[in-house]
Amino acid sequence: VQLQASGGGLVQAGGSLRLSCAASGRIYSSTVMAWFRQAIGKEREFVALIRWNRDSTYYADSVKGRFTISKENRKNTLYLQMSSLKPEDTAVYYCAAGSRYNSDQYDYNIWGQGTLVTVSS
Repeated sequence: VQLQASGGGLVQAGGSLRLSCAASGRIYSSTVMAWFRQAIGKEREFVALIRWNRDSTYYADSVKGRFTISKENRKNTLYLQMSSLKPEDTAVYYCAAGSRYNSDQYDYNIWGQGTLVTVSS
């Protein structure tokens, strides 16, 4: 499986943006898909995850209530709807695939190339 993230850009604080992650190849039903982000000078951090064969989700506290992770199985596509964006949300956002339902980046073995989100104040 290969992942291709897109949808990043420049947005004002309070605005919205939707990221997409297109997956090529077969995604097993047990796969967990996630979004991570990395700001300049900071370590990569977990944002949200979703099971590929269910709608169960989990969010980082910093984005809970503002971001929504979803998927469209027939299109092999993962989404991250981001609302009420803040300057501190500025980062490169990565989609990833793994087999464990957790937020540890080391449990994800397939990564997209990242898409930059910049939130201006």
